[in-house]
Amino acid sequence: MFLSGRQTEILEIAKAEGRVLVEELASRFSVTPQTIRKDLNDLCDGRVLSRVHGGAIFPGGTENVKYEARRSIAAPEKQAIGRAAAGLIPNNSSLFINIGTTTEAVGEALLGHHELMVITNNINVANKLRIFPSIEVVIAGGVVRGSDGGIVGEAAVDFIRQFKVDYAVIGTSAIDADGALLDFDFREVKVAQAIIANARHVILVADSTKFERTAPVRIGHLSQVHTFVTDECRVESVRVAAAEHGVRLVETARRQS
Repeated sequence: MFLSGRQTEILEIAKAEGRVLVEELASRFSVTPQTIRKDLNDLCDGRVLSRVHGGAIFPGGTENVKYEARRSIAAPEKQAIGRAAAGLIPNNSSLFINIGTTTEAVGEALLGHHELMVITNNINVANKLRIFPSIEVVIAGGVVRGSDGGIVGEAAVDFIRQFKVDYAVIGTSAIDADGALLDFDFREVKVAQAIIANARHVILVADSTKFERTAPVRIGHLSQVHTFVTDECRVESVRVAAAEHGVRLVETARRQS
């Protein structure tokens, strides 16, 4: 497809930041929101971007968006998801928290809890929780991924298998319409699978943009989790799959409305 200079720049912004918003782009390029919507429609019709409410995302089928950029995608939604998920975890519990910006939001929301044991392969979570004396932090060993501070590899998998915890908080890079949970790094997926297998109650946390993305490596299926916390589940087939498999669906946007 032929891209105008502005559309090319919009695409580069989306690649770098993961998401673009109509109002921000209109201000940046000094054009009307209607002009930006037309640009985004053209880019989405050409399958280089995917539309979301208020803008568009770079879908990235084989490579994930940079970690710092992912933090800014749906940030308010992730904070609400974090609070809702943390509210499901009682004091005096043991839990896994894996890699991801949404799982980090859960970690931040747990700071008011007491007598927790948190086992994680996420350096960012460990660093935030370590200073609170009421939370014992246990960190996995293995290869530290420089891009996001995640600890991956067989050593991390073997470490996780030593535990059997009350709860697991896991994220995912994409959710397919059939309920498949997908990610980009097979090493990270192996850790996530070990976490699922060694927790009594699995909480999946993912914002609604994950329904609009794809990734090449399968973590598992929605049926393997007990609770799914999201801002809004707009995909009817996923909603049906949750109901069929007895997965509790918590939608934070519906709570607020």
